[in-house]
Amino acid sequence: MALVDERTIHVAAGRGGDGVVRWRREKYKEFGGPAGGDGGKGGDVIVRGVRDISYLGKYQEGQQFRAEDGASGRGASQHGKNGKDLVIFVPVGSVLTHVESGRTYEIVREGEEVVVARGGRGGFGNEHFKSATNQAPKEATRGGVGERGTWHIELRLIADAGLVGLPNAGKTSLLNVLTNARRKVGAYAFTTLEPALGVHYDIVLADIPGLIEGAAQGKGLGHAFLRHIARTRVLVHCVSLEEEDPARAYRTVRREIAAYNPALAAKREILVLTKSDTVTPEAAAEAAARMRRVRAGEGPVLAVSILDDDSLKELSKALHAVLKEEDSSASMG
Repeated sequence: MALVDERTIHVAAGRGGDGVVRWRREKYKEFGGPAGGDGGKGGDVIVRGVRDISYLGKYQEGQQFRAEDGASGRGASQHGKNGKDLVIFVPVGSVLTHVESGRTYEIVREGEEVVVARGGRGGFGNEHFKSATNQAPKEATRGGVGERGTWHIELRLIADAGLVGLPNAGKTSLLNVLTNARRKVGAYAFTTLEPALGVHYDIVLADIPGLIEGAAQGKGLGHAFLRHIARTRVLVHCVSLEEEDPARAYRTVRREIAAYNPALAAKREILVLTKSDTVTPEAAAEAAARMRRVRAGEGPVLAVSILDDDSLKELSKALHAVLKEEDSSASMG
């Protein structure tokens, strides 16, 4: 099943219950005083974060959600029951945008909640209006209408490192061997049709679908998933040594990332030359040296093969080191 990372939904909080006109029954009195209770509050619509990144797939595009209405007041000064809140679950990393106003909320932790529509206030019963000058009020008010609106939900994966690169750059194979993610692998373009997560020791990795030239303008599949790079702490840029011109492949992806959002291009990056088993060790070393010049010496450049445990260990060390540097920079900032 393809990962659903966008949904637009319509929500409506519950209406408040009406207040009522009621009277106490007292012996020998026609009216024993006002006893009409207030209506209950309408239920809220609440969005809550969960770890399941596939949760949006449970909803239909344009689905309607409505919380329960509050109950009307009752006699004997009894207030109506509040309507039940309605909870909508979304994956951690979701950005909620209120279509009508443009305001946004981000769900970044499991269990984090946002009230997206507040229930209407309950109406007042006639007991509420009793005063020294009005001992027998005959008025009551209706419950208030609950908030409603349209919300766009966009999932942006949260991961320590995002694997990026052209189709067939070896990202999926690398994710599989590092995390046992068991993603589908094939010798054809766009094997990865949706982002995938895996855990390598304490590092969360996200395999982002292959980018192609023009992706930032909507060409190919990768443009739909560029948003997922936004929340990764570092980039693992994969370039296959089967490429005729690795430098051009590298620049193509960097250009698309920068075109989509210049801030993404400023993220720390590890450049991984994948499929090093397809060339001689000398050719792999020469390619790594050449790519270091292309990168102007910024960040690690590693030649890696999923068949070579030593190269995978070097990549693991580099990942931990760069993330540690990122943590240090964040704490100093």
